[in-house]
Amino acid sequence: MKRANSDSAEQAARLARRTFAAENGAKAVQEAEAEAAAIRKNMARLRELRFAKEAQETRPREATAVKKKPKRRVRAIR
Repeated sequence: MKRANSDSAEQAARLARRTFAAENGAKAVQEAEAEAAAIRKNMARLRELRFAKEAQETRPREATAVKKKPKRRVRAIR
């Protein structure tokens, strides 16, 4: 009879640990997914800022690229 009670207590403790682990595991997965979504959102925001900055930087370069350098005068040798 003593063995049956200890088995029952061990089973109850084992069940409690499994339940606790399952609840905390699911919570940890949800937190990780939320964190990953926040990181992806921030990366998209930063990517858009970078694209806007690059587009703004390339516009003046295109305008100045059209200008030609003045030709260099060559002195005649006498």
